[in-house]
Amino acid sequence: MDEYTSTVQVWELSCPRLPAEVGRARRWTRDILDDSPCADDAALIVTELGANAVTHTTGPAFRVTIARTVEAVTISVTDTGGSTTHPRITHPDADATHGRGLAIVTVLTAALEIHHDGHGHTVTVQLPAYAPQQATREAQPC
Repeated sequence: MDEYTSTVQVWELSCPRLPAEVGRARRWTRDILDDSPCADDAALIVTELGANAVTHTTGPAFRVTIARTVEAVTISVTDTGGSTTHPRITHPDADATHGRGLAIVTVLTAALEIHHDGHGHTVTVQLPAYAPQQATREAQPC
């Protein structure tokens, strides 16, 4: 019977492309991962990727998918297109007020993939499902 039992749990949330929906997606992510040590990082990632979908596309919606196994949490945010640009990591000047989102996301994740086609963009990240070992204060860089 074990061969028919899935070890992956998957949730999906569709949101209209409205700024207030980014907050709803963040709360939804925290609710799903409330017992996981990566819940705060996942919520920040969903916030950044959702905000990018709302800000940089003209499609009517974005979708958040969370897949959870014993080893990892995988998060995908998909927009519905309508953009002349593609998600990319940038390194803006120190005075810039935008452009750091994907760079922040890459620091928090074990893996990041960006896919785009004629229907939109999907950014997928993977987080370990367990808490990483904390470095001692002496070992942390300044």
